Amino acid sequence: MELDYDYIICGGGIAGLLLASKFSSDSYYNNKSILILDPDFPKVKNDRTLCFWDKKKSDWDSFLTSSWENVIFKNGFEEKSLDLNPLNYKMLSSISFYKYTNSIIKKNTNIQVLNERVLNFKDYKSHCLVETNKKKYTSSKVFNSILDWNSIKNDQKFPLLIQHFEGWVIKTKNNFFDPKKATFMDFTIDQNSTTQFMYILPFSKTEALVEYTLFSKKLLDDYKYKSAIENYLSESGIDDFEIKSKESGQIPMTCFPFFEANTKNILNIGSAGGWSKPSTGYTFKNIDKNTSKIIRYVKSNDSFKKFMKKNRFWFYDLIFLDVLFDKNYLGKNLFTNMFKKNDPKTIFKFLDNKSSFYEELKIMLSFPKTIFLFAVIKRLIKGI
Repeated sequence: MELDYDYIICGGGIAGLLLASKFSSDSYYNNKSILILDPDFPKVKNDRTLCFWDKKKSDWDSFLTSSWENVIFKNGFEEKSLDLNPLNYKMLSSISFYKYTNSIIKKNTNIQVLNERVLNFKDYKSHCLVETNKKKYTSSKVFNSILDWNSIKNDQKFPLLIQHFEGWVIKTKNNFFDPKKATFMDFTIDQNSTTQFMYILPFSKTEALVEYTLFSKKLLDDYKYKSAIENYLSESGIDDFEIKSKESGQIPMTCFPFFEANTKNILNIGSAGGWSKPSTGYTFKNIDKNTSKIIRYVKSNDSFKKFMKKNRFWFYDLIFLDVLFDKNYLGKNLFTNMFKKNDPKTIFKFLDNKSSFYEELKIMLSFPKTIFLFAVIKRLIKGI
């Protein structure tokens, strides 16, 4: 049968847009027809902050809002400055990302974008069918970035914590911030039997993103995010400031095996594909890495069922989430032990899934042994 498109991308978020731009940058795909389905395209608002750590010189440097060689960890008893060399902690605004990818997509005449909402999709082996609120489309491959929250909320085997946050970019009247140091986690705020912290990314002495972040089972009422940021700023001595912009969101923290829903011709990508690091919620670097992998993988015409699989880091994240789900109040102590007892370079290497088993053992020994041993046994009984 004659297909409408070679590839359909469901959802024009970070993963979908970056994948489309990488298709556009490889001559192999010059004659491939691509459809992006998203009711809100093009995205023109700065609706989120994309943070990641990487070597000092990397591909995204010309688009960065700022970067830092040092980050600060606070727990209320001590403040630790972490030297990340040879890495930098980097901040990319979503508006810069959108402008970059939109310009590439706009120039590619083989890409069509339709403002339609995807209802469902199916792999018929010979072709894929995507149904929207307006029409049905066929293609040889589908890349889905639309996260089905209900599927992970209703799952009984893998615990779900939600990383939810509200952030304000503020400008103070007086000099307050040190633009050379970002506050990675500030646990000095009341934990309220959950895991919550403040996050400060300064761009100058008077301007910074101040973000209130929680790892918990439920979201808060809107006014509580606002109240928490206001109280934190007041206790920090910041009373005279202007709010330049706001952002908020939620990221799934789960080891739910999204990749098991991949078929021969349908691949789930972004958070919908399990690309958010389960134990931290960091996603952008995995999106960058995996979209490059897709560009190579599609050329092989191999089944998408083989694209991702479980590894030991997935198991580490699973045990960590099991502990944090059952004892959410332990978050502050767990992160304190990890940053207090390990070199920051090793920690970020571990969080990037690039550490050696010896390095991983050192980090695991930072945590309460009885609690984690019990979690491992409980998980093995429950099944992985």
